[in-house]
Amino acid sequence: MTCSSSADTAEILRPELPGMFTEYRDEIGHALRNALRGDDAVYNLLRYYMGWVDPEGNPAAGTEGKYLRPTLCLFACEAVGGKRELAMPAAAALELIHNFSLIHDDIQDRDETRHHRKTLWAIWGIPKAMVAGNVLRIVADGTLDDLQSNGVPPARVIAVVNQLTQAYLEMIEGQYLDISFEGQSEIRLQQYLDMIARKTGALIRCSFTMGALIGSPDAKVADSFRESGRALGFIFQVRDDILGIWGDESSTGKPVGADIRRKKNSFPAVYAMSEAKGEDKRHLLSIYAKEELSDGNVEDVLHIMDGLKVREHAHAMAVEEGGIAVDALAAVEMGEWAQQEYQNLVEFLLFREH
Repeated sequence: MTCSSSADTAEILRPELPGMFTEYRDEIGHALRNALRGDDAVYNLLRYYMGWVDPEGNPAAGTEGKYLRPTLCLFACEAVGGKRELAMPAAAALELIHNFSLIHDDIQDRDETRHHRKTLWAIWGIPKAMVAGNVLRIVADGTLDDLQSNGVPPARVIAVVNQLTQAYLEMIEGQYLDISFEGQSEIRLQQYLDMIARKTGALIRCSFTMGALIGSPDAKVADSFRESGRALGFIFQVRDDILGIWGDESSTGKPVGADIRRKKNSFPAVYAMSEAKGEDKRHLLSIYAKEELSDGNVEDVLHIMDGLKVREHAHAMAVEEGGIAVDALAAVEMGEWAQQEYQNLVEFLLFREH
């Protein structure tokens, strides 16, 4: 794989969304709508959160996201010779679990908007939003019941269920760690990496592993996809952190330095705090000790980060993980289409702008 670690290159490439995201999108959407077809009022909240209806339950065209996790699952299944239909219940479960976590994240972070719409708690209050999130998790578990009726062997069904349960437990543990880091100005870099490996990485890793388990009887193949998925999770979060500070506002919807203003413990902030010395370190500590940051404070932090080449270092680490992701699948027998599509995926995650 040939990827430059230069931040300037990252700005120039701007890769298109890989074809797999359009290939599976309609089928994923259909499976999700089928899973959330319940008549109880709570399902209207969930359909609203998925972007299908307005707060009154009328059809609406909201932002539905890229369906990253279910797409990875279906791609892995087909890449190793399986049929996508077999993996569809697992793909739907992954997207439902992801949205369950987002509903609870919105509450914990007091975020009032997501995808340019009001969040559940901002409209219906925290108690109803929490219940809705819990319902979504249980519905996700229930969709896995269709794996065996679709023809997936029982032993593989058990393995898939175990993978998902372990992954979303790790995800919740990671969220707890993230919350516990709030207000701390000197998180060690390894602590941060351990946290994102759980909060973000676990479900992405699981998506690849589940798809491979369903599509192939070879446990070694699943292990290869597991390692590759682990690396993809790292790339996804670090790129997210880069965009949270230096992203183009027209693409991300956030101004430059947004995560600095929120005093978010993202990779750039943690790395800068760990590498800064002398007056730069003292200045960073004094800024992050403030209740609210001014435009000047944000500019000062950006200047210190530029001096430490934080952005370049973050991108270089992501590129290194991209090589690991590709190498992990080198011994797996896949068609030429799958190899090319996977290359496109890694490039997209490394250089995406949104």
